[in-house]
Amino acid sequence: MSELDDHDLLAQYARENSQTAFTALVSRYLNLVYSVALRKTSDAGAAEEITQAVFIILAKKAGGMSRRVVLSGWLYHTTRLTAANYVRSEIRRQKREQEAFMQIDDAETWRNIAPVLEDAMARLGAKDRDAVVLRFFENKSLREVGLAMGASEDAAKMRVNRALARLRKIFGKRGLTLSGAAIAGAVSAHSVQAAPVALAKTISTVAVAQGAAASGSTLALVKGGLKLMAWTKMQTAVVTTAVVLLAAGTASVTVKEIQVHHQMFAWEKANANTSDMYAAEAQVTIVPTRFPAADGSGGGDGGRGSIGISVPITSVIQAAYGKDKLRTVFDTDLPAGKYDYLAKLVGPRRPHENLPINPGWREALQGEIARQFGLQGRTEMRSTDVLILRPTPGGVRNFKESHHMPNGRAIEITLGGDMKFFEQAANTVIQGLEKRFKIPIVDQIGLTGSYDYSIEWNDPDPQHPNLDSSKTALRDQLGLELVPSNMPIEMLVVDKVRP
Repeated sequence: MSELDDHDLLAQYARENSQTAFTALVSRYLNLVYSVALRKTSDAGAAEEITQAVFIILAKKAGGMSRRVVLSGWLYHTTRLTAANYVRSEIRRQKREQEAFMQIDDAETWRNIAPVLEDAMARLGAKDRDAVVLRFFENKSLREVGLAMGASEDAAKMRVNRALARLRKIFGKRGLTLSGAAIAGAVSAHSVQAAPVALAKTISTVAVAQGAAASGSTLALVKGGLKLMAWTKMQTAVVTTAVVLLAAGTASVTVKEIQVHHQMFAWEKANANTSDMYAAEAQVTIVPTRFPAADGSGGGDGGRGSIGISVPITSVIQAAYGKDKLRTVFDTDLPAGKYDYLAKLVGPRRPHENLPINPGWREALQGEIARQFGLQGRTEMRSTDVLILRPTPGGVRNFKESHHMPNGRAIEITLGGDMKFFEQAANTVIQGLEKRFKIPIVDQIGLTGSYDYSIEWNDPDPQHPNLDSSKTALRDQLGLELVPSNMPIEMLVVDKVRP
């Protein structure tokens, strides 16, 4: 039985329903399938489930499998697709749970802001107030807000963002520290409630008669409201006249453009890092940068949050979706300029305290990107140039098994210098290789477990590594080779939000 090739075993299974033949195939490729699933999910239980699913698929396809098909390659591809589908399902499930959590959070936020919302709205300018009502009370799109206000969609977006920043500041003075996203979500969900059904008919009847059938108390309210409107209009006229007179009397004075900045946040520092993210209040905020000349800084913790200062919108998107630029495709135009952003869903860390894991910040940041910029990402298989990392014919070498689970400690990865790994999975090397070669790398190493290993590049000029010598070092020191290919890989595709 062991001398039969893959397709002989498949044919025997399909013809005779031979459990022995199928068991031989499972034994031959179990480790490969399980390893791919484990790398994709980082979850042993999920990897076992995916492995079972892949071999069930193989059993169903056995009878129609062409001899031209390389079974190991077919199993690799099927495992990757099945695992990707599992991950997408988990993301959707987590998103549903996060949405449920956000609904609860919206309700709590609403209980806090409802008593003071009208006072806060009164402190906005008329156009900002109109923008908030259209966007969050009526839940209109930014395009519809712009049309209603005689402005472009981009202008409406800026108006709405400015109004939210103003509301945040007003609420902050009342002791309510809230993100713009939290305010927007709470107002959108709770600000407009259904009135009694019979009230519409009553109002129509009384209003058409211009109050002839109204009660005395209602007429008093009408009279008072008209007076207030007249007083407000008079105040506006006085201010406008004063501005005109001032301009006429000071013609020789050069008027400079005044640029209104958003409220300064404590975490907005020219060189912010992960420590600043840990110390900040819980919020999901994206604002135009206060440091346009800076090169960009920031940091993050995938389980707890991310921060960026003076970064392009591409960096914000990649943080939100957990994808690097090598695996991101932009199918639409992006806003120019740089931004400061912070995304975290738990409060500041006290000294010697660990923040709880809360990866839901990514979904919250995705929602803020969609709301502010009308952009969303989706995972999609797209063909692209890649390098396949696989063992040489002589096999891998110099991987010292560490007998510990990979835990992420004591890793040194530098662009030009050596790469050293302690208690790491074998495929950790891919991160450094992608920085060096600037191309996606597909893992086909096939090693599981935890290892200590290193590689010395010996580059004469570390800032400009020689890629041919890098391949030689990889082959000679670790027994790995990079093979050029073009194949479908999972990419983040960013596009406009679909209606």
